Amino acid sequence: MNILVTGACGFIGFHLTNRLCKNKKYTVYGVDNLNKYYSIKLKKIRLKILKSNKNFKFTSIDISNFLKFKKFFIKKKIDIVYHLAGQPGVIYSYKNPKSYIKNNILATKNILKCLQLSNLWSKFIFASSSSVYGEKKSYPIYENSDLKPINFYAKTKEICERMILNSKIDKKKIFIFRFFTVYGPLSRPDMFISKYMRNLKYSIKTNLYHYGKHFRDFTFVSDVVSIMIKSISLSYKKKKRIFNICASQPIQMLKLVSIINSKLKLQSQIALLPRRKGEILKTYGSNILLKKVFKFKNFTDINNGLNKTILFFKKYNY
Repeated sequence: MNILVTGACGFIGFHLTNRLCKNKKYTVYGVDNLNKYYSIKLKKIRLKILKSNKNFKFTSIDISNFLKFKKFFIKKKIDIVYHLAGQPGVIYSYKNPKSYIKNNILATKNILKCLQLSNLWSKFIFASSSSVYGEKKSYPIYENSDLKPINFYAKTKEICERMILNSKIDKKKIFIFRFFTVYGPLSRPDMFISKYMRNLKYSIKTNLYHYGKHFRDFTFVSDVVSIMIKSISLSYKKKKRIFNICASQPIQMLKLVSIINSKLKLQSQIALLPRRKGEILKTYGSNILLKKVFKFKNFTDINNGLNKTILFFKKYNY
């Protein structure tokens, strides 16, 4: 089976690709443009690990360049497409909105066009975000909740979802996963847990917005990967194939900081600041549908997830 993972050197893409490669029946094609949004060094660490797998084949390519991506894609007989490439970050979307149009909307459109040209109509699995829901008055958030994105990053994810659902792909071959605050080893340096641990190590103060009173539904990356891989063989005939991937156990950020401090045995270095534009006060998703369909019940506890994350942090400093 030939599997394509876009954004293979990104945080979730790396973990997914590495796990897929453990199955020797798969040939895993990873593509990534290795952009400079965050540390190239970290991306190269991930890529080095991936290249230790004999069934992994990497191509550095920008999916937003249709002609180059089409040339690459048509040559491969892809059975599964995991589309994880994209421009992340809420605050950065206000500084450089063109990057989100190019790397989220245009990239997704190009993949859909290539699928149509190839006549393969491979199974298509898309990484969306809980941010498409926006702010809610009641929790947890279910998959049928209204979408009211409050920042441009979230808006581009909503647009991508609509493009996919309105495409000619057989709806039974589509899965859309809305991730809730994924964390784990070798995560992006701009994500709070990674940034805070790094700053603690070097006695640098970390800004904590909303005065640390906001909640996040942290979901361990290994759980996310397990669910995404289950989608390869899952038989689910309903047309609406959108799922929250979340532990459904939100934690207040001040409490999270306290847990990390105790694990690293370091003194807190926090600057409490007001809420930033575009940031959501609470993420808290329902995973009832996910558990029912995917038969996945045991999400990683935040303490165990942090322990595994810290082990990698001590080894790689990321």
